[in-house]
Amino acid sequence: MSEKPVAVFFDLEGWEEPYLREQLPEVEVRATSDLLLPGRVGPTADADIVSVFIMSRVTADVMAAMPDLRFVATRSTGFDHVDLAAAKARGIQVANVPYYGENTVAEHTMALILSLSRNVHRAYVRTVAGNYSLEGLRGFDLQGKRLGIIGAGSIGLHVIRMAKGFGMEVVASDLRQNRLIADVLGFEYVDLDTLLATSDVISLHLPYSAGARHLLDRERLAKVKRGALLINTARGQLVDTDGLLWALDAGILGGAGLDVFEGEDMVNREEQLLATDTGAEEQLKAAMRLHLLQRRENVVLTPHIAFNSHEAVRRILDTTVGNIRAFLAGQPTNLVGA
Repeated sequence: MSEKPVAVFFDLEGWEEPYLREQLPEVEVRATSDLLLPGRVGPTADADIVSVFIMSRVTADVMAAMPDLRFVATRSTGFDHVDLAAAKARGIQVANVPYYGENTVAEHTMALILSLSRNVHRAYVRTVAGNYSLEGLRGFDLQGKRLGIIGAGSIGLHVIRMAKGFGMEVVASDLRQNRLIADVLGFEYVDLDTLLATSDVISLHLPYSAGARHLLDRERLAKVKRGALLINTARGQLVDTDGLLWALDAGILGGAGLDVFEGEDMVNREEQLLATDTGAEEQLKAAMRLHLLQRRENVVLTPHIAFNSHEAVRRILDTTVGNIRAFLAGQPTNLVGA
């Protein structure tokens, strides 16, 4: 057995492994591009530390396969892919990356808004097919429009700052309100129903929890200002996809820009879907809903890349290295569920 603690990193790109070995000489680094999933735990039997990204699933069964596991370092802000209750029961500490790319995600949010407001995606698809007609491509100015931010935390505040630069009016709905920041950035706090009913663009920026599942369901989407755009760079489960499809079909929503969506964790995992009967019916429904979204010209889908800039990815890795060093020094940082 290695004298060094063993840290297994999942879902890595090629350049990250040598960087981690250089930054963590006190650790035996093992790396794989695979995801960590139930039944697919890879080289982790003697792992003291595992590090994962959002598509992995650190369940109770996964932890049970690692008798020496003491620390989970997720390379993300969200941690709903880690079973915190199971970790606590085992005495396993979990750390996240609370700050790395607020500006990065906010920039992608604005890209989705502009893609829809100016029909950039629709025009691109049309022109590469050799069609240069302007029919149906007239967009609208962001200046003077109202942006509704659901979740005015670090990312939401960056979006507000950028939107004000476009001359947008901004309102926000959040359980925690900071009046000083609202005054400085020039936005107003309102209740969720008011935000939905009055905003031309609605953007989600709150973390996922069981209580927030389907925050925007059919009932709430029915309250949306007709023709509004919906943007989601937070978590797919915040929006009920059936309700979203209904709102698009009914013309309540004029379009949707989605970097996250329900069932995204099963994309490109067809073999695993076919190999198990667990939840197969619901997984099939999720796949069909995604297919229906993909067919709509007024929906822009990106594959959970709002975080994915060179600068942000390096910040994520550096924070993760810091979390592991702090844990090994007995002074853990950025713990969640403690």
